[in-house]
Amino acid sequence: MRFGNDVLAQAARLAGGRCVGRHPPSPSEPTAPGGPDRLVAGRGGPFLGPGRFWGAQTGPNPTDRGKNGSKHHVLTEANGIPLATSVTGANCADVTQLLPLVDAVPPLSGQRGRPRRTPQCLHADKAYDSALHRLALWQRGIEPRIPKRGYEEPPGLGVCRWVVERTISWLHQYRRLRVRYERRADIHQAFLTLGCILVCHKCLQNSFC
Repeated sequence: MRFGNDVLAQAARLAGGRCVGRHPPSPSEPTAPGGPDRLVAGRGGPFLGPGRFWGAQTGPNPTDRGKNGSKHHVLTEANGIPLATSVTGANCADVTQLLPLVDAVPPLSGQRGRPRRTPQCLHADKAYDSALHRLALWQRGIEPRIPKRGYEEPPGLGVCRWVVERTISWLHQYRRLRVRYERRADIHQAFLTLGCILVCHKCLQNSFC
């Protein structure tokens, strides 16, 4: 039985005459076993077990001593306006989100005539180097401009990629995106989408994109 947010008593525990029934069981009686403990022993004291506190779409961060975290994947156009985003665990490989981000971009509109429905080319760093993904981009009519691992990057190829890093830095200026507070991945994805809307709004206002 509830009064607002306060639990009063169960209906079966109420006696007649508008009064409470017998006293509850003795507090010394053993309680029913619950779920697994969230606190586990560790160096320097207890800590939250992995995958319990931050919820879905988290994983050990390889660049931050294995702490649980999330990663933002952003696909932008040539001027840095975000087109598609996704949230994964910090240990997720970047190349796994390449095709989902490309397929999430709506058809493009351009000059009169036969409209182009996909981008002309795609720039990415060596983390997205994959023969299968290159073939998939060619099949979609997109030229992959991705440097190969183990080879020196062609001059001038990285000049086109700094806009993505700039967009990510804009998004991480918002506290909700710089540090994840939500356990549900869909809520954090909503904040990421809202951040992209604000970035697009500022670009339209200032005309610097």
